[in-house]
Amino acid sequence: MEHHSSNESRKSHNALEAAVAKARTQYILSNPKSSQAYSESCQYMPGGNTRTVLHARPFPLIFKQGDGSSLTSLDGDTYLDFLGEYTAGIYGHNNPTIRVAIDEALNNGWNFGGTNIYEKTLAKLVCQRFSPTMDLVRFTNSGTEANMCAIATAIAWTGRKKILVFSHGYHGSTISFHAVADKMNLPHEWLMGTYNDLGRTIALLKDLPPGSLAAILVEPMLGSGGGIPGTEAFLYYLRHTATHLGALLIFDEVMTSRLSYRGLGHKLGVRPDLMTLGKWIGGGMTFGAFGGRRDIMEMFDPRSGKLNHAGTFNNNIVSMAAGCAGCELLDEERINKLNTTGEFFKKSIEEVLRHHGLCEPTKETSRGQPSAKMWVSGIGSILVIQFDGPDKDLLLELFYHHMLQERIYLAQRGFMALSIEITNKDIERFIIAMNGFISKHKQLIEKS
Repeated sequence: MEHHSSNESRKSHNALEAAVAKARTQYILSNPKSSQAYSESCQYMPGGNTRTVLHARPFPLIFKQGDGSSLTSLDGDTYLDFLGEYTAGIYGHNNPTIRVAIDEALNNGWNFGGTNIYEKTLAKLVCQRFSPTMDLVRFTNSGTEANMCAIATAIAWTGRKKILVFSHGYHGSTISFHAVADKMNLPHEWLMGTYNDLGRTIALLKDLPPGSLAAILVEPMLGSGGGIPGTEAFLYYLRHTATHLGALLIFDEVMTSRLSYRGLGHKLGVRPDLMTLGKWIGGGMTFGAFGGRRDIMEMFDPRSGKLNHAGTFNNNIVSMAAGCAGCELLDEERINKLNTTGEFFKKSIEEVLRHHGLCEPTKETSRGQPSAKMWVSGIGSILVIQFDGPDKDLLLELFYHHMLQERIYLAQRGFMALSIEITNKDIERFIIAMNGFISKHKQLIEKS
């Protein structure tokens, strides 16, 4: 019996590999200009890449233009963009309001080497929006920088060194914990917890030496880690524990700040000591920010000279002007509408999966989220298509190539972030394409 099952699994795996190989071949034939550009870039960049997440098998699409909800490749094909620049592209492409703001700012010059008129306006918009968490804020150039600074702030404030983080958490290129600590990570004294697992977290903290924990760094929903929402019990426990131990609770809301007008933490009723931001808040330009309690952030007041925080481009004209325009554009009504559209999208995906009998839970993942043969995770405008089983990565790649053939763009790992340009008609197009994928490959999905 076991031998028969093993043979069936091998046959299924081989059939899936053959389907992926066929999809790759079709992709290569359909994108000769992207293929050539990629080969040329490999001469000057390792793997033709300067941002790891953008690599795709067998090579990434090269884009030459974006407008509204669409992207046009070097080979002249136009794709409906469901990736949304990994949450940074919330405004869509070439938004006219942001374009005008940038043009007006650049008309007056840039690189002043001094304070400009935009930074105080953006700081006010950010603090008011993320009140009551954000009493004071400082700007950086990325979410990675923002999290690095937040950790350093916690260490300076507490005089301690240990930082509690969680597996599958991603806080930037030097603070990444996809199952194991990344070799590129900063050399802090990391404690690795299990996301959404109260029992293991309690046991881990129980063995800590008294007065050693500086901070707890956590995403209210895992973003790059699969769109897994933190449970209220888990996040409330972290808040209580940080207070009890005299540590700082840091919410990384670089991605999740778009899931509610004042951020996901506020929506859940959990107030951190510090909060980090990035991605979309700079109007789609390079941006990051960290801030929170006034008594903590006042350490950066240059009049007192307790802590220094430098950065040539922290207040660059382009990001500051674009951020002001973007934050005003994405008012509470528009953010709510975007996330309502996302919830409609998620329900539409789930209806297709139910129709095909694929969404019955097969088990619970290590992060407390039920999984099935094919399922969708996430909240609001951030969603992730997932597969289960040992061949899940192959299925994701097959899905990715199928959607590209239907001229729909998303991450090869299934990640999606809606922009304000996405309409219900666009969602209908996605659902039709996804239904076509399942109808064509259902046997491969069920046997994986």
